[in-house]
Amino acid sequence: MKINVSGHHVDITDAIRKHFDEKLAKIASHYPSLLTLDVIVSKDHNHFYTEINANYIGVHLSVKGEDEVMYPSIANAAKKLDAALRHRKGQIKANKHEKITG
Repeated sequence: MKINVSGHHVDITDAIRKHFDEKLAKIASHYPSLLTLDVIVSKDHNHFYTEINANYIGVHLSVKGEDEVMYPSIANAAKKLDAALRHRKGQIKANKHEKITG
């Protein structure tokens, strides 16, 4: 999985990229059809915002995490992405098992 990290009023260092790799490694192993993640880290009025965009089986997912410190905002967004992917995967499984009526 390729992770594209960009910053808005934040310098993206190798340590931040490594942190993203560690946080999103579990997601990459659980969802192999997820090819790329676009991540934007921004700072505004002493708050850090992390936005993660992904395309998973034809559906665009976007999650946002926020905190006063950068690393917890990254963790918050990664947790929300995992929940959104789990929900979408459940929807796909449910659609496969629908009964045909008529």
